[in-house]
Amino acid sequence: MTPPPRFIPDRLQSRAARALRSWETILVAVAIAIFITNSFMSPFFLNAWNLSDATFNFTEKAMIAFAMAMLIIAGEIDLSVASIIALASTAMGLAMQAGAGVPVLVLAGMGTGLICGAVNGFLVAGLGLPSIVVTIGTLSLFRGIAFIVLGDKAFTGYPPEFAFFGQGYVWWVFSFELVLFAVLAVIYWVLLHRTSFGRAVYAIGNNATAAQFSGIRVARVRFILFLMTGLMSGIAAVCLTSRLGSTRPSIATGWELEVVTMVVLGGVSILGGAGSIPGVVLAAFIMGMVTFGFGLLNVPGIVMSIFLGVLLISVIALPRLFRRG
Repeated sequence: MTPPPRFIPDRLQSRAARALRSWETILVAVAIAIFITNSFMSPFFLNAWNLSDATFNFTEKAMIAFAMAMLIIAGEIDLSVASIIALASTAMGLAMQAGAGVPVLVLAGMGTGLICGAVNGFLVAGLGLPSIVVTIGTLSLFRGIAFIVLGDKAFTGYPPEFAFFGQGYVWWVFSFELVLFAVLAVIYWVLLHRTSFGRAVYAIGNNATAAQFSGIRVARVRFILFLMTGLMSGIAAVCLTSRLGSTRPSIATGWELEVVTMVVLGGVSILGGAGSIPGVVLAAFIMGMVTFGFGLLNVPGIVMSIFLGVLLISVIALPRLFRRG
């Protein structure tokens, strides 16, 4: 006797269907495909230490991407993040020249990031200026200050203990940067998806006027988001400066494009109101594996820049093309 078919509630069916059609599921499939392709393209890819080294290609940028994702979901953007890194690194170099210890160097980098974020936040949330215009201006301002201080010189000679933040390992192949990336991913996931602040961010991104009338302090939330983006840029500056062991005014040039690409690839709507932290995490791993794979194949850096530009345009354009079809 044939057993009767199992009854699956419509609610569970629709939930499973949504999960299979979600952007995160697509990113998981893409990540697996890239991993398999890289393993066939290079015999060195599957080495545990090589894979660990590959994480340095994205952890610092992903730290900024978490905060940038929330900022873009709220309908804003910060294009000055790479310049904040340059200025924060310069501040650490000046502190090092003055004889400061490692704790002061870390505080100098993070503090500079917070100050830069506060400047952007005041101009956007306080004065009501468009964020894209403001941050294009501060992009030039912050890096210009770094060039004025350093010129064509570089700060070197950081304390040996400072190298741990960018080169140290917590356990086996797990670097300090990778562990910090994982901790920040959890923090931002909770903040965006499990708190009233996160719900306010989504509300502002969908309709700032309606959010204002519902009692959300829109300007305050926007200011906090710019502070968070500045702080993450400062933390990234600490890790990057520690990893390189030097400070130059050209440090992190072009990172703003990679951070925005990472966020948009992760499923965050460039128009605001939609996106998730898990998507950004997956996008970070995808971009890291692609960069590492290109490096193993000795692909020139300019090709990677072209790839990032095409990827950014494609991720923004394809959903609209599918909707029209």
